Order: sequence, then C-alpha cells, then structure tokens
Amino acid sequence: MFTPFFDALNRLKEVTRPNPFPSGYKRRQTMPWAVLDRRADLDPRTGHHRIPTPVLGCRQARIPRRAEYTSVGVGWNTAAVINETAASHPKAPADSLPPAARAELTGIAWSELPHFCTGLHNLPDTPDILLGLLAAARTRRVRAVGDLYRLLLNQERVFPATAPAALVVAAVLGDPRTLAEDQWERRAGRRPLRAELLNWLASFADLARLDVQDGVGAPQDLAAARAARPALHARVAVFCEDEDPRVREAAVAATALLLADPALAASIPHRAPAVRRVLAPSADSYYRWIARERLEAWGEDTTDLLAAEQERHATAGRARLSAEDPFDEGQGQAVRWLAEQPEDTAALEPPGRWHAAWTAPERAAPPGPVPEPPTVVRGNRADRRSPWQTDTTEAHEEWTFTPYIGVGPLHLGMTLEEIAGTLRETGTVLSTYDPESGEHRFNLAEFPTTGIRALFGRNNALAGVAVDAQFGPQVRLDGAPLTGCLPSEVEDWLGHRPARGDLMYSPARDLVASGYGLAIRSQRVGDINLTRPLFLLHEWLDLWHYLPREEWDHR
Repeated sequence: MFTPFFDALNRLKEVTRPNPFPSGYKRRQTMPWAVLDRRADLDPRTGHHRIPTPVLGCRQARIPRRAEYTSVGVGWNTAAVINETAASHPKAPADSLPPAARAELTGIAWSELPHFCTGLHNLPDTPDILLGLLAAARTRRVRAVGDLYRLLLNQERVFPATAPAALVVAAVLGDPRTLAEDQWERRAGRRPLRAELLNWLASFADLARLDVQDGVGAPQDLAAARAARPALHARVAVFCEDEDPRVREAAVAATALLLADPALAASIPHRAPAVRRVLAPSADSYYRWIARERLEAWGEDTTDLLAAEQERHATAGRARLSAEDPFDEGQGQAVRWLAEQPEDTAALEPPGRWHAAWTAPERAAPPGPVPEPPTVVRGNRADRRSPWQTDTTEAHEEWTFTPYIGVGPLHLGMTLEEIAGTLRETGTVLSTYDPESGEHRFNLAEFPTTGIRALFGRNNALAGVAVDAQFGPQVRLDGAPLTGCLPSEVEDWLGHRPARGDLMYSPARDLVASGYGLAIRSQRVGDINLTRPLFLLHEWLDLWHYLPREEWDHR
C-alpha cells in the first residue's frame, strides 16, 4: 500500500532534490542509462567484454542509451584517441589579447605574484590562465574560467596574483570573442563568456568588501584588491545596459559590489535604480541577495524585496509539500509547477556571501584516544608468492595532493593528452562513442606503470584519480600514508582529525571525506583488502551517481 507513496516521493526528488555538496557544480540528473550485458563473453585478446547490445536497468553505468561502448585493451595507443578527439592547446601569445589587456598582462612581474597552487600539480601560471580565456578551443576557455575560481579565489580568498588578474579580466570584456556561449563550471545554464567573467568579477568584489579577520587573505593582498575597484568599476559599468539580460544582470551585480569602495560613493544614486530594477526580480538567488543587501546598505527601503523573497520561498514550500503528498488532489499540478520554475543559476556558495559565523562548526573528534597514523601493509616474500599472496615491499613513488585541485603531477581538468605526456606512459582507454555528435566520451584511462586510473567528466576533462593499492604512488596526508593501508586504520585516523567537512559513506560503505576531496575505497590485494584512495571533484563525491561501472567493479 506504500508503493505509490514512495514512487511519487522518488519522482519528486528527481525534480527538487538539492545538491548536497559545497560547490557550484550541478548534480547529475538521474536518467535511464543503457548498460552492458554482463553475460557477454570476454575477448581473449583484450581481456575486456566484447561489445554487446545495450540493455536497460543498471543504476550506475554512465553510457548514453544510443552510445556505442568502445573497449580498448592493454597496449592500445592512447594517441589514437587523442588525435581524434583532443586537439593540442599550445600557449597563446600575448598578442591574442586586446591592447588594453595586453598592456596589463605584460606590465606585471607575474613570477613574484603566486596564485593558490603556483608550482604544484603542473598547474598553469596566472598569465597562461588569462591567455586561455580567449583561446580558440572551447575546452581551454572553460578550463581557464574554472581556474580563475579554483586558483585565484580559492576557498573565498584572494592571493597576490588575484587583483592584477582581475584588471586583465576586466580589460578583455569588450572583446567580441567574449560573446561565445558555453556551459561553465561554476554556475548552471549557458551564458556568454562575457557574463561569466562579470560573475567572477562580482565574486572578486564581494570578497574585497570583507576584512582580514574574515579569512579572505593576507592584508597586502586584500589591500591590492580594494585598490583595484575604481579601475574595475570603469570597465564593468559600461555593460549595465547590455542587450543580453545575462550580461546585464552580471554587470549590475558586479557594479553594485564594487560600489562598496568609498571612492565610488558618488555613483550610488545613479546605480541604485538599476540594482532594484534588474537584480531584485532575477531568477538568480545570488543576484536577489545582492539587491537586498546593497540597497539596505545604501539606506533604501527593502521591505518589499524581503516580503517578495519570503513569498517566493513559501510558495515553493507549499508546492513541494503538495507534490510529496500522493493523496493531494493538486499533486500533479504542483509537480508540473516546480518543473516549470526558472532554474536558479546561482553558485551554491558565492564567495563572500556567507559570514564565517554561519558556516558549519569544526567537526568534533570522536571520544577516545587518538589512534596512530595508518601504516602501509607489507606484502609476502617475493619467492613464496601464491595466487593469494602479494609483494608490496617495493618503495612507492611519493605524491602530494591538494583537495579539489590535483594530486602528484596531475591537476583536475587535464586532458588525456596532457596526462599521457605528463606521466610519459601510453595507457588503456575506455570510452563511449556518440553517433549523433560523432564524439568520443572518455570514461577512464588506465596507466598501469604509474599505478593510477584517470576518471573523466564533462568535456573529457580529468575529474578524478584512483590510486592502485598495490602498484600506485604513495599519497600522504600530513605525513600519513593513504595508499595500501588497512581501511579501518585510515578510517579511524581520519575520524579523529579536527578538520572541516563531514565524513560520509557511499552506499557501498566507501569512506568519503568532503574536507579533503577524498574517497577511500577497498581493493583486494592478494588475500586482504587495502586502501585505494580517490581524489575527486566536488560533485564526484557522490560516488553512487558519478563513478563509472568499471571503477565499482574494481575490487
């Protein structure tokens, strides 16, 4: 008798379920997927399943219904797919920028101005990021915009390179190439590059309003950010009357936040009407918040805006309650109404929007003594190995990692070509081919010599790295090993660390540490299970919906 209720509840969750992860990424929508028939024979040459007819019904595989599954065996040349699907992205010269941006870029000693991870994980330097904004290849443009957030505004902080980079970004806004539309990492929906760069400048201006005690960066970096506001305002405000509403909203939002500079106070009476007219009715919740906060700071009455926001939430709440009730006569109408509402395109945590007092407290350590750090499990003697024994006595290569940024020589967002070149290894690639678009979509790539598996997401970009428990590099956290240890030791040790972020478990009971962008899976090595760490993007911490089937099968 409860089946109709749970069916209706599950249908509602697919429409209204919020993303639980602290990132601007959208959760992948649940869809019917085509999966491989596991009864297919193995190909004796490759060791992989032969290509079968897709069948429906798996909760996990990430293969589109009409896509052809391409299984590539060991020894297959990675360059074959690279040549077909991923063009090389050489560094663009500074001449590719408009004159004003070129003058800003070439007049700065960037070597003295690091970003969040300068010199780590083969990440691009700030000039390379800025040159990538107007690159001909769309994948490089998308990566460059993502790097602006990840490396120059990481964790709601400014760095020595942030303010000079903001001046270059503002100088490219008038270039016609910024009219190219795409899906950007931070926010939902498609928009022109110009609008997304304005959104980044709004985030920058939002942080510049805060104080050093709010944890936004070193005093000299914050002072440089504040000093850049008048120049940024002059270049951003010209787009406040743009014909494209997405550009217009982003420009008004950035302008309103830049007006927090006392030197720009004279412009407030001129800009306040546009803030109320453009941002207050926006579908974007961040823009609406900016309108209420700035207008109130300027001494204007915001009672009507606050009432409208409360009514918006109340109406949505009533609709959700009705949609959840299988006995409500208006359930169908409520579900349709929720589905028809414009998507809130705001990033889930716009920099500077939340005060430190509103964030989650430090996770308390469990009671009891603090356990010793985990240790690497040593294998059996090499001369006495059996099918159930293993030899892990050889020293592992040592890697470091930065949460949500990179691990070892790899950074998240790399292309297959870049990974193969960095590791100097030809790997094994598993991909899907979409006959409608004519594109290969990579699922994963094996690099057995290095001992890692690369997991790919949107735009065939690196979204995660799985480290083999037996042959992979040793990745350490504060000196403690994460690779090839007993899972219980790693779990106990992580549980007693006073770090921000929750410890969660996947449906398969894999430990997920959101504070580190880390998942700890178990891998069978001989007759024991050892830790197989995964270093992932924010959204991929939802292992159940994002990990490819082949990774779930790796036990």
